[in-house]
Amino acid sequence: MELSVKGKQMDVGDALREHVAAQLKEVVGKYFSESIDAQVTFSKDAHLFCSDIAVHAGRGMVIQGNASASEPYPAFDMALDRIAKQLGRYKAKLRDRCHNASATESMIANSFVLEGGLDTSKEVVGDNPVIVAEMTTPIETISVSEAVMRLDLGNLPALMFRNRANGGFNMIYRRLDGHIGWVDPSQNAGVASGKSKT
Repeated sequence: MELSVKGKQMDVGDALREHVAAQLKEVVGKYFSESIDAQVTFSKDAHLFCSDIAVHAGRGMVIQGNASASEPYPAFDMALDRIAKQLGRYKAKLRDRCHNASATESMIANSFVLEGGLDTSKEVVGDNPVIVAEMTTPIETISVSEAVMRLDLGNLPALMFRNRANGGFNMIYRRLDGHIGWVDPSQNAGVASGKSKT
């Protein structure tokens, strides 16, 4: 596994780098025999140290975790603990999917409940919000359950994908109540044209 440990406006010493490498290898090694790479970034926010971890585990699977504490070691350990919990849930979902292959996509998508909701603490000022960054990203053809898993593991607010079941573009997002919302425009095609589904 390639590992990058960086500090933003702070120095990351050799002891901290060794701690990061050993702990990350142990935790990620339980679930992935060969992860591709990992990035750990430390930064300082007022009196707190922040640790951001991103592990690229393969095939578009990125697991992210972050935490803050008064010292860098506990900040990293808490972020790594979040990654370990996400990996545990991911492995359990894969096991469940193998055992319950006959479950429908909607049942699977509606069964995921996340711990947090959208961050509403930051309000957009004015009617014209500023576009902060633009980037290109591939839109993969995956099932709804795989999309929910990637949303959860990547700690993402939303994810667009091509639904493997019908070939259409779908989107999932984190709702304020902690559940996951699923937008499937193909489900509304009959309603928009005045036809009812039979």
